[in-house]
Amino acid sequence: MSRYEQIRCEVEDRVLTITLNRPDRLNAFTATMADELIEAVDLADTDDDVRAVVLTGAGRGFCAGADLASGGATFDYPAGAEHRDDAGRVSLRILDALKPVIVAFNGPAVGVGVTMTLAADIRLAAEHARFGFVFARRGIVLEGASSWFLPRLVGISRALEWAGTGRIFDSAEALSGGLVRSVHPPEELLPAAYAIAREIADHTAPVSVALNRQMLWRMLAAEHPMTAHMLDSRAVQSRGMSEDAKEGVAAFLEKRLAEFPDRVSTGMPRFYPWWPARPFRPMGTAEAL
Repeated sequence: MSRYEQIRCEVEDRVLTITLNRPDRLNAFTATMADELIEAVDLADTDDDVRAVVLTGAGRGFCAGADLASGGATFDYPAGAEHRDDAGRVSLRILDALKPVIVAFNGPAVGVGVTMTLAADIRLAAEHARFGFVFARRGIVLEGASSWFLPRLVGISRALEWAGTGRIFDSAEALSGGLVRSVHPPEELLPAAYAIAREIADHTAPVSVALNRQMLWRMLAAEHPMTAHMLDSRAVQSRGMSEDAKEGVAAFLEKRLAEFPDRVSTGMPRFYPWWPARPFRPMGTAEAL
């Protein structure tokens, strides 16, 4: 996994660590970084030896936002061209991931540095980490599909405040607002992230974890709990007949760790995925309006 230019990937103890690796630029985000992050998640999903992903940054920061080396032209996309923002491509790929993603904010996470992580399962922060949805202060708007994710994570009022002011806030406010689940001294951040990853890797069935994270995200948009009930019923029936279910019950009764045999690469139920794929349509078409 050494072919990457702007990230590092390392697998140890069934945990893939993805490290944003432009420390001289505070890991500023580029299209190359977006492509590499998407490829890394693709590889994690297809590697049954990977049970969880930890995403962090090299050096002093997590991600300082978009690389502004192009100056005022940074966000000047050609008119009429089909455009998808790179942050959204990353966040939507994380949304579709079959392995849980844990983010360890080791330093400042601004703009895309925070929006691209909103589809992750769990976020932790170092005490000195800082956050900012600074788009209005740059004359642009929310990206990374964060207008969908952010209010679902922190509530509409908090999302409006952070997006409206564009101010930088500290890890304590991120914790109180629900953006991160815990705050740690810098030297304890990655061990805390790995402890969660290890708990997943050592105690859970990979197919069940993959289905649970997809069910929870997808049902956020369900119009009625009956939709969830129908999906739950189908999933419970499918999983209940699996070798994983037999092993899980046996391990519990025998008071030992389970050795779940099913794998994500081959064990996802036949009805997965259960939502219709909606193709991306370029701006300006009637369907996009």
